[in-house]
Amino acid sequence: MRIVWLTLLLPLFSSPVLAEEHQPQSNTPIPTAETEFIENIHQFDKASIIAQFGEPASKKDYHRPGTDELMASVWQYHYINTDLAGSYYQTTELDFVGDNVVMVVFMNHDGKDAAVPSHFTPDL
Repeated sequence: MRIVWLTLLLPLFSSPVLAEEHQPQSNTPIPTAETEFIENIHQFDKASIIAQFGEPASKKDYHRPGTDELMASVWQYHYINTDLAGSYYQTTELDFVGDNVVMVVFMNHDGKDAAVPSHFTPDL
């Protein structure tokens, strides 16, 4: 009997209810200072990010091999985040799984892959 009761009550406490508590209001701006940005960006979906910052300077989607299923995306923006001293990071990279930001990377370069010299051998 208790198992049935818990099964009936569990949907009342499921994650969709909790997720609503953490969702920002649609008119809440995304903070741009580095610490506040890191603390809050995971609350915003792709549409909210595009609404504030526009389309990313570069975007790379990763699909499951042999399918159109999107596994992850990497977006890069330029000059949207400041550090503690008020200087802007040249590039901010947002790594997504689904619609959620799972990693933020601040870079002091344009975000393009630098070519590794052919004579370079990493220390093992």
